[in-house]
Amino acid sequence: MTDFLPLNPAIAATCAPPVMEARRWLAGVTFPPDRPLINVSQAAPVDPPPLALRQAMADAALHRPEAHLYGPVLGNPDLRAAVAQEFSASYGGRVLPGQAAITQGCNQAFCAAVTTLAQAGDEVILPTPWYFNHKMWLDMQGIRAVPLPCGDGLLPDPDRAAALIGPRCRAIVLVTPNNPSGAEYPAWLVARFFDLAQSRGLALILDETYRDFDSRSGPPHDLPARPGWDRTVIQLYSFSKAYRLTGHRVGALITSEARMAQVEKFLDTVAISTAQLGQIGALWGIENLRGWLAEQRAEILSRRVATVAALSALPGWRVKSAGAYFAWVEHPFAASSADLARRMVAAIGVLALPGTMFVPPDDPAGPRHLRIAFANIDAPRIAALAARLRVFGG
Repeated sequence: MTDFLPLNPAIAATCAPPVMEARRWLAGVTFPPDRPLINVSQAAPVDPPPLALRQAMADAALHRPEAHLYGPVLGNPDLRAAVAQEFSASYGGRVLPGQAAITQGCNQAFCAAVTTLAQAGDEVILPTPWYFNHKMWLDMQGIRAVPLPCGDGLLPDPDRAAALIGPRCRAIVLVTPNNPSGAEYPAWLVARFFDLAQSRGLALILDETYRDFDSRSGPPHDLPARPGWDRTVIQLYSFSKAYRLTGHRVGALITSEARMAQVEKFLDTVAISTAQLGQIGALWGIENLRGWLAEQRAEILSRRVATVAALSALPGWRVKSAGAYFAWVEHPFAASSADLARRMVAAIGVLALPGTMFVPPDDPAGPRHLRIAFANIDAPRIAALAARLRVFGG
């Protein structure tokens, strides 16, 4: 059937959602009981929030009438204050409640940030491999994503970024710990990008969705402690990974109070307000789950160690980077990862995303790599993953 309604060409040109595309590869494939599917395609937690948090949300649903109503567009004041306090303590700076907004997940925070910064025809620098939803939003808005290729260490180079800044560049985006590579950006590197962005009048969008699973102790950077930081930095955060609130869509955006007035316009138009139960759960998590979150972090870090060890032992395979929920792995085959990832489903019962989903079509790094999201598989399944990859013929 032909659809005769108008179609926005920017939407039509945007790639299909990669995770949904990968899930379609499972259609018609059966997995025997002795070799169940190992799904390392997505980083979302598969377990529900801890019982005590669910009970707090259930109690709110039953006994707090406001839990079913619209809330303030920029988020509930108590959660905004808690986020500001948490970020102030974590980075040794001063973040005010008026500088924090609550969004429907971190993706919406990114969309809000970009919408306040850029319009069609403008440019935003994205290190590659990039997080595909960032690229998709830019494509939908007619904003050119300028690729900044990372080297073998998967760290972006500020000098290379400086050479890419044109008259219509509006922002540089960093994701740390990184999705898809897992790379943790050193504090000195983040500081250099801050200095670059500040000197050129650009925004530095810092997506820290996975900050709770950073392997380092202490602040990963000091940007919120710098004078006038909020005139350059826009920080993004997600509660989905920390408290397993993926289905409730709760994220945060931190920026200047002046820009927040523009953010409010965007949020009011697309969602009016973030869901109340999710916000209530996020606040309860901040106030009560520090010990539990520390245990979750320790478990994820142990899975990182196990994944690096298991995959590094495979002949011809090379772990380029690993951290948070991800490993960026070079495979030993001549075929493109786009073909290999599809064949792995039926051949060895493994669902992973090809590197081609995270880079421009002409980037030679894409076909050579796979993203392995190891956070949802325990040590025995990590060993099973390595065993299956060992016998995979490419």
